Amino acid sequence: MSSILVAEETLDPNFVPPRLVRRDAELALIVGRYRSALSKGLTYHQFLTGGIGSGKTALARKVAQELARIGPLNRRPILTHYVNCWRRSNDRLVLLELLRAVGVYLPDKGYGVPDMLDTLEQGLRKTPAHRIVLLDEVGALVRQETRLIYLLTRSGEVGLGSISLLMVSPEDVLPYLDAASRSSFGSTHRLALPRYEAEDLVEILSYRAGLALRPGSYSPDVIEQIASLAAPTGDARFALELLQGAARYAEESGSAEVEPEHVRSSKGSMMPTLSEAKLEALGDADLLILLALSRSLRGPRTRTPTGRVRQSYASVAEEYGRAPVSRVTFWRAVRSLELEGVIQVEPSTPGRPSRLGMDEVPAGLLTTLIEERFSARRRRKS
Repeated sequence: MSSILVAEETLDPNFVPPRLVRRDAELALIVGRYRSALSKGLTYHQFLTGGIGSGKTALARKVAQELARIGPLNRRPILTHYVNCWRRSNDRLVLLELLRAVGVYLPDKGYGVPDMLDTLEQGLRKTPAHRIVLLDEVGALVRQETRLIYLLTRSGEVGLGSISLLMVSPEDVLPYLDAASRSSFGSTHRLALPRYEAEDLVEILSYRAGLALRPGSYSPDVIEQIASLAAPTGDARFALELLQGAARYAEESGSAEVEPEHVRSSKGSMMPTLSEAKLEALGDADLLILLALSRSLRGPRTRTPTGRVRQSYASVAEEYGRAPVSRVTFWRAVRSLELEGVIQVEPSTPGRPSRLGMDEVPAGLLTTLIEERFSARRRRKS
């Protein structure tokens, strides 16, 4: 059987795809700002913020790629130097990284910041260029009361040549900078990325699945299932991890394609919501509704009509010798399970009834767990 994951590296968080889905406008805007400034011999500084999984780092790296693709401006190439400030969280460590980028290797100890700046200046003069310093997770550097940001935003004045900054952070750290550094990032130099909505995640997942997975090995329903799981946070990174995990589960099980059960397995392994302790705390009616739902979801279904679940619940209640609850109580229990994060409720739309889903654990596993609980209760009674 042929593999499902034919290019797994394209799902890696550090992979920059050929196209940034749903970030095309922001990419064009930022690239245009840098190009306009650099073509005039000016530097430009951009501050990019956004929540986890909003595509900040990918966008920043794509900006660097696009600027390099544009080619020299004013007969100078555009070079980007990436620094992750979680790993290089003070001025000295960032300077060491920049020195290595220009081919100067100093020992980790023994040099102060002023000496390192002089050495950096010499290295930069050897290869004149427009340089963009990409400071990712810059908040870690700002918390160390950095002076380096001020020096880099004044690169022409302090003899460092043409250096532009592209700073990336989940939160706004500009208020924690000194006033002189902050002045380089006026209102037009800041961009906050909006969170991804469900439809954004569907398009992103569809594009990445097309890069990473064998054609015909996944369905639109599975893509929508994963998008709905990531939609509450808008985290595209989480969505891609779910897709990667589901594809791995599918391969390990010998399946020819990624199915809803594989997505549930991926979600349960990454962020389990439905623990055995939580199951133990549920009442009989809740458990029987969950059992009816899990049985209804066996196979290729990601969602199933609420009416079908209610019919299945009535049969399940009879199977286990319980009187079925009323319609009102059934809905109250469904809403309670939704609030607990155990199930998903899709409201009705014109031409389609309301539907229920359960993406926390494989439906087959949940069926077994609940059936075992009722069997154990029967044994204890007898």
